[in-house]
Amino acid sequence: MDRFVGIRPLLRLTLLAPLLLIIQPSWGGARTQNLHTQSVVRPMRPQPQLKPEVAAMNAWTVGLAGGLLEGAPIRLAAEIARVVDDGDNLHVLPVVTRGATENVNSLLYLRGIDAAIINSDALEEYKSQVPDIQRRLAYVLNLFPSELHIFVRPEIQSLNDLVGKKVNFNTQGTAAAYSGPLIFSRLGLEVEKTFIPHQVALEQMRKGEMAAVVFITSKPVDAFVKGRWESGFKFLPVPYDSKFEDYYLPAALDATDYPNLIKQGERVTTIAVPTALVAFNWPAKSNRFERVARFIEHLFSRIEKLQGPGFDAKWKSINLGATVPGLARFPAAQAWLDRQPRATQASQ
Repeated sequence: MDRFVGIRPLLRLTLLAPLLLIIQPSWGGARTQNLHTQSVVRPMRPQPQLKPEVAAMNAWTVGLAGGLLEGAPIRLAAEIARVVDDGDNLHVLPVVTRGATENVNSLLYLRGIDAAIINSDALEEYKSQVPDIQRRLAYVLNLFPSELHIFVRPEIQSLNDLVGKKVNFNTQGTAAAYSGPLIFSRLGLEVEKTFIPHQVALEQMRKGEMAAVVFITSKPVDAFVKGRWESGFKFLPVPYDSKFEDYYLPAALDATDYPNLIKQGERVTTIAVPTALVAFNWPAKSNRFERVARFIEHLFSRIEKLQGPGFDAKWKSINLGATVPGLARFPAAQAWLDRQPRATQASQ
């Protein structure tokens, strides 16, 4: 510790002590270590004794990474929290983050985060950075998909017409900003990518300054339902084929979604990015594992409440038994399903 030898060593230590307390690793902050070789970190000073009511509050609090404030995932996280709330027995905190695609990062590295809503194709990037990511994360629930919307100006008639033109993929951190360029790359489309708020890009489209905007979110999108668009503005079809089979699903947009843009009886084929509720794969019987297990018990046993009035209509299509490609199911979720009669599972 030679660097602390000087005229003011005590002052330096005093200044550094709070920082050392903040950065010391824990289960919440050192998740990249091997799950079976976690070292025990000795606290630098005794921790204050929590009052019983404070300890109870913290004992069963679960952090759920949602996404951007304006996005669908944070709304879903808030609805989940509302339904599973059980006072001191379970308290879920929906967390506003940089976006659903960034939630993998939050789940891996951010303290206090036990679960997250993610887009399935976000795992592809982390496979090279975190080779054992499939062991670190486990899915709880396959949520509903986020449909790809490629909205274009009247003069654009096909996907190839977009080559070399300005296409907006929303702000960084959104599903469109991450998955959009991936999808365009698979389609072989070289475009001039922009990443500005969609409301700004849509106004640029009206003026002819932007050829298209790419939304990736659960339909219907308010901007297309409530907005008034001149004749010729439309959604481009995207065919589903083998290049999308690993992470994506076939989907369609129709007049029931966007009556002002799609004629009755017409369908616009597209693809969808599956959205999943995923948890960090805590060691069995650990405190964090028990929190997630209780969260799953409350969520699964109360799923009918989410499917009732006052919640997103898409909850009605949830299948508790649906799988998520590339990930194992969280053990407590599988155990809950195993306890249910086969007829009950089949109807969910």
